Amino acid sequence: MTKPKKIIAWVVVGILIVGLLIALTHRRQPVVLRGSVLRQDVDPNKQLALADVEITAVNGLGSAKSTSDTSGFFSLKLPKGLRRRQPVLLQFRHKDYKPLDWDDYISDRLYIARMIPLHQETIAESHTDAPVSNTRIRYSVKSTAEANIGSAVRVFQVVNTGNIPCDNHPPCAPGGKWKATMNTQSIDAGAGNEFRNARVSCIAGPCAFTKIELENFTTDRRHFNVSVRNWSDTTTFLFEAEVVHPMTSDLVRETYPVIFGRALNFSLPASAEGPSIEAEVGGEAIVFPLGPDLFLRWADCHMSPDRDQSRNYRCELKRGYQFR
Repeated sequence: MTKPKKIIAWVVVGILIVGLLIALTHRRQPVVLRGSVLRQDVDPNKQLALADVEITAVNGLGSAKSTSDTSGFFSLKLPKGLRRRQPVLLQFRHKDYKPLDWDDYISDRLYIARMIPLHQETIAESHTDAPVSNTRIRYSVKSTAEANIGSAVRVFQVVNTGNIPCDNHPPCAPGGKWKATMNTQSIDAGAGNEFRNARVSCIAGPCAFTKIELENFTTDRRHFNVSVRNWSDTTTFLFEAEVVHPMTSDLVRETYPVIFGRALNFSLPASAEGPSIEAEVGGEAIVFPLGPDLFLRWADCHMSPDRDQSRNYRCELKRGYQFR
């Protein structure tokens, strides 16, 4: 075999080996099916996401189970050995919806399942259902106000004698030639108070030969720390700041939900506290606090957080109630 033919043969072998390795690596990775479960309705606004749906993927080589979250999303990690383009039976089960069996093939696409309620809404409203009307959402947020107490003023000196060699006995001037003095002050705004717009300035003496090494607040902004280096004669510094007294109060806010069909939807900011739903149920105005269990006697509620920590709520009416 000639040399060019040998090179071509080795290139072909290399390509085959790389392809085989890629295929084996791809085959070892488990296949994950992803999708969402919705309520079946011709109106897209009423195709609500279904939580707590049990999803099972069945194949002759194995099975996998998952449960949908509050956004209807599910993820099924298939057992090893199941590959794309193989047949799979997807089973969806929920106590309030008709069972759904879906014959399909394993692939990377998104699986959107729509389930039919066991008790379909009737076009004519039942006069025996309790009406739910005039719904609104109440919550509170923390609001901070500041009362201006006055101003803080302090004068302090940094005592030193200039033109004295440092001789490696710190503190020294920048460069290490002259002897220096450090003066550190911690200024207190008082219990419950905070500083605003603090500033430090040299007002007398050879200010050109001073340096403010440190000026910062403590975490609660009650104390202000300043440290000054002086390597000439005595200098005088002035500290000034405004003093405020923060006061926190609860502000009550209201918002109105959006209602599609039998579902009530609203969102709250991350800072919202103590959410409740005000509504007239059966002609009686009632406030329903939304505790951690999101329990309402007339609706099933779910909450899902967003990336910015805001919260999305959806409450679907139970049987025997209707929105008016």
